[in-house]
Amino acid sequence: MVDLNDIKEARLNIENRIIKTPLTYSTTLSEKFNCEVYLKLENLQLTGAYKVRGALNRLSKLSEEEKEKGVIASSAGNHAQGVALAAKQLGIKATIVMPESTPLAKIQGTKKFGAEVILHGNFYDDAYQKALEIQRENGQVFIHPFNDKDIIAGQGTIGLEILDELSDADIIAVPIGGGGLISGIATAIKESGSKCHVVGVEASEMPAMKQSQEKGHITTIEKKKTIADGIAVTTVLDNTFDIVKKYVDEIVTVKETEISHAIVTLLEYEKILTEGAGAASVASLLYDQLSDIKGKKVVLVVSGGNIDLNILDRIIERGLVTSGRSCSIVVNVPDTPGTIAHIASIIGGKEANILEIHHNRAFTTSVLGETEVEFTLETRGHLHIREIVDELTSKGFSAKRV
Repeated sequence: MVDLNDIKEARLNIENRIIKTPLTYSTTLSEKFNCEVYLKLENLQLTGAYKVRGALNRLSKLSEEEKEKGVIASSAGNHAQGVALAAKQLGIKATIVMPESTPLAKIQGTKKFGAEVILHGNFYDDAYQKALEIQRENGQVFIHPFNDKDIIAGQGTIGLEILDELSDADIIAVPIGGGGLISGIATAIKESGSKCHVVGVEASEMPAMKQSQEKGHITTIEKKKTIADGIAVTTVLDNTFDIVKKYVDEIVTVKETEISHAIVTLLEYEKILTEGAGAASVASLLYDQLSDIKGKKVVLVVSGGNIDLNILDRIIERGLVTSGRSCSIVVNVPDTPGTIAHIASIIGGKEANILEIHHNRAFTTSVLGETEVEFTLETRGHLHIREIVDELTSKGFSAKRV
């Protein structure tokens, strides 16, 4: 099992090849939640995620014979880029197997560092099995994304950096996929003597670690799509399972809409662009998954920022809906001239901005003589939306939020 000395050795191995990422104080989140909130910004790391730490530590320990054979890895994106960059820096040939569903930004980022990329399957586990097959055929050194002592030690350097700047942190929330990141951080925190409460955060669609810990043994879960693709694994493995059991105090989950809202919150208030997995820790704060935080020093690890720009607009839209900044209201109205204008004036009087109006005569369950009109609005929050619906209802209209 990894120990504190392994992590300190890893820091010496990689400190001149990585960025010591900032631990920033969030005034907005601190005031909102009545505590001190700090963001560990691994999205600003080389390759845009923390994975390069573990990859550099692992590859730096290869023998000359192993370097000659080259390395192979499987990844949903961030481990791929970490291994690719580490291999480039150390002059090693790298092959990376990635799921076909991997965001284009992560594929291009991996190729940019000179690695050969093979796309296979729809999930990480498909790519993992393909990488093992190629490794058996060609003899490369397989670089596991999380269940490796040197990988875990490299990720644990984040914990040392947090303690360097905030030795009296009370709570640290860390995203969990396979568990390599939280295993390293938790080991660094606990074996340094800190009493800090370590919380793991998983996507509710893919809670492999939480279910395994609750059942007391490693459990394979069903494959599902999640916005947090970087932490979507169906099976955790022995090293991380054991460390999480020993050092992680609690595991919580966050929903897809909550992660979307966290991405939007970071973008709007902190000017930070993060991917779904990277925002999971922030979602746990926004949706009250962290207990007893009043007056405490809370660190949220923002693990990566490699988001696919092709879906960013959809994520923003979903986040705005979740936070009540955007909504659709359907109103049944008499199909007579001037009615829609009257409704629009009521909505305008409540200081909401109308973005779209959809007038539906044919495909509606309304009685003849009535029509269904959907208003897409820009609003100030859920209370504001309720006020608009109540105002329309008080004026005699049948209105509901959809």
